[in-house]
Amino acid sequence: MYKSKISLGCVTSVSKAKLDCVWLRENNKVKSKVFSNQIEGWKALISWPQKNTQEGTDQLHFVMEATGVYHENFASWLYGQGASVSVVNPAYVKYYAPGIGVRTKNDKKDSVVLARYGTKESPLLWQPAPLEVRTLKALLVRLDAVEKDLLRENNRLEKSTFTETPSAVLKSIELTIAFLKKERKNLEDLIEEHLNKHDKLKADNALLKAIPGVGPVIAQRMVMIVGGHQFNSASQCAAYLGLIPVEKESGSSIKGRSRLAKNGNPTIRAKLYMAAISAKQYNPDIKAQYESLIKKGKSKKSALGAAMRKLVQTLKIRETERSEVMIFSPQ
Repeated sequence: MYKSKISLGCVTSVSKAKLDCVWLRENNKVKSKVFSNQIEGWKALISWPQKNTQEGTDQLHFVMEATGVYHENFASWLYGQGASVSVVNPAYVKYYAPGIGVRTKNDKKDSVVLARYGTKESPLLWQPAPLEVRTLKALLVRLDAVEKDLLRENNRLEKSTFTETPSAVLKSIELTIAFLKKERKNLEDLIEEHLNKHDKLKADNALLKAIPGVGPVIAQRMVMIVGGHQFNSASQCAAYLGLIPVEKESGSSIKGRSRLAKNGNPTIRAKLYMAAISAKQYNPDIKAQYESLIKKGKSKKSALGAAMRKLVQTLKIRETERSEVMIFSPQ
């Protein structure tokens, strides 16, 4: 990742149906327009500043917020066209707006704030994750969804034993559970097959599973996270997952208890919590850290949070070391 030196900017606020765009011109004036969030709208959008400036695509810098999944295809398409793209955390822009005196919130105003943010902060450039990592992510997201559905159906089956449930309903629940178990096994096999088909993913997965306390569930997800993001350090990876402590302290009168930031994916963080419980028993480094924090008076919950953070940092460092060995080792 590196900072853009491109002077022309076109900023987009992305939603499911439309792109609210602001073209930030060289004289610091803005011009707004709305396009559809479809291929026809993308083409019209990229030609809009080109017609006004006579500049090529490689001189355009698009800044957008990460809005669920609605920005992903658009950002990838722009990148493929040769444009510079920055995808920023919406929280940064949200707290930036009051700082420049903006209180109103609507799509057009949000785009203008995003334009000002992009100009002032020069956000880092973005690039899409490799196709094999995006495929792994899609498979893991689907597996998580199936597991949630399976848990719900098992809960329904358990509750049905305490009520007068018709046999037809029981049969429906049991059939659904059987189907979901079969689908879960199918997805697990597809994930394993996909990892084994790509040398880098396979090597990273094997390396991470070799760390005491790390099983296939966490290893696969960390392969997805590290492979799909451009982290400069292990601390950045921990911050992305919401494992950085947030303090509330001011002077001598305000001293709140530290807590985890908890931004990022809650499903992955929940799995990391279970992995940390295992790691504090079987991973010597994490076990020593956990016991040391308990002796210092930290709560078990706080010590587990530290264990989660150390586990993620260990995973990121180990993966980075393997990549550096691949890069610098003689062929």
